[in-house]
Amino acid sequence: MNENELVEALSELGINVSKTQLEKLNLYYELLIEWNQKINLTRIVAKEEVYLKHFYDSLTLVKAIDLNKIETLCDVGTGAGFPGIVLKIFFPNLKVTLIDSLQKRINFLNVVIEKLNLTGIETIHTRGEDYARCNRECFDIVTCRAVSHLRIISEISLPMVKTGGYFIPMKANVDNEIVESTSTLTKLNSQIEKQITFYLPIEGSLRNLLKIKKLKPTDKKYPRSSDKIKKLLCKN
Repeated sequence: MNENELVEALSELGINVSKTQLEKLNLYYELLIEWNQKINLTRIVAKEEVYLKHFYDSLTLVKAIDLNKIETLCDVGTGAGFPGIVLKIFFPNLKVTLIDSLQKRINFLNVVIEKLNLTGIETIHTRGEDYARCNRECFDIVTCRAVSHLRIISEISLPMVKTGGYFIPMKANVDNEIVESTSTLTKLNSQIEKQITFYLPIEGSLRNLLKIKKLKPTDKKYPRSSDKIKKLLCKN
């Protein structure tokens, strides 16, 4: 996906792209490739693939929610900043929190934020479950992209969502995970309001967005202890 194809595809999502936003994406790409030589950020390095599988893919969150009407968003396990930084570029109204457990990735994200002159965005070096214990009911939207099994990432993320807000994980094939997570979502006082299935343009990879609504405050026993979560992650 080149720049023109990106602009056209985003227009179909209802996103109008400015010259400044394209310039920021290009600089973001250059920084990603530069830093990827020092630390492992992504296996996708070809520019057209990055524009499709990272930049465009991040912005498909708009299929699930109108981000113009959202104030606070948390990206759990953000990695190289997907989707959080891309969302911030196109929706400056968002107050974005990026969480990642690796300091080297946080260092990269801080450089990107500075070079792109982004404001209203912060990075947090910690594990999602640790952050969630002290930051309950803080965000309108919590999202993540291809992070862990739905059951596990729901336990970490839903406690941070405000009552009436949404946890929107971005995944590929998720049908089996939904079945395996039904009981957990119920215990977390939430329900899947909508499953949005689509395919990326050009190469056709499967994508799913789950719009999970927080119905009432989460029991204080969630998230589980880090050790319990680690054991569960090892099983998946």
